[in-house]
Amino acid sequence: MNTKSQKQFNRENLLSQGVALLMQQGYHGTGLKEILDAVQIPKGSFYNYFGSKERFAAEVIQHYIEPFIRQLDGHLQNQEDDALAAIKRYFDELIAALEQANFQGGCLLGNLMGEVGDTSDLCRASLQEAVHRYRDLLMRGLLNAQRQGTVRTDKSAEAMADLLVNAWQGALLRMKIEQSSEPLQQCCNDLLGDYFKT
Repeated sequence: MNTKSQKQFNRENLLSQGVALLMQQGYHGTGLKEILDAVQIPKGSFYNYFGSKERFAAEVIQHYIEPFIRQLDGHLQNQEDDALAAIKRYFDELIAALEQANFQGGCLLGNLMGEVGDTSDLCRASLQEAVHRYRDLLMRGLLNAQRQGTVRTDKSAEAMADLLVNAWQGALLRMKIEQSSEPLQQCCNDLLGDYFKT
């Protein structure tokens, strides 16, 4: 493995371990030593990659959201004829994965919004970027559904996408305390199966 690919591998490994550790323990509960021990690289290398723990967390946020963006985009691209059904299938997959994980973790974005969203400008900006990217993709799907005649047009696709993101984040928090997918199912049924429909 050449030096460039080794550096990229180390960086990706750090970000992946960061997702796991921050999900389990939160930002303040995760020490730099734990991160370094998990990937077995020296402290100096960490600072070469990220500069600070705060910068690392900001990049972990983007690393975390990327697979969700790709997954949702895949559904939307493969189902141009029924965008609302594609969005529903995407959320059904998320619910099934959370049930398999016994409702552990929830969403790293929601977790960090509550923990550092008002104390770190860098993390707040990264969280905003991640949420907006996600919201914009949902908005695109809802716009397609409006054109297809399956979603109401008296509300903007942007407003409905915002409502869906906000309700989903709240449902994830309820899921944690209820230890049940019922809040998630209710969120999707009430919005995607009722309120958004024509």
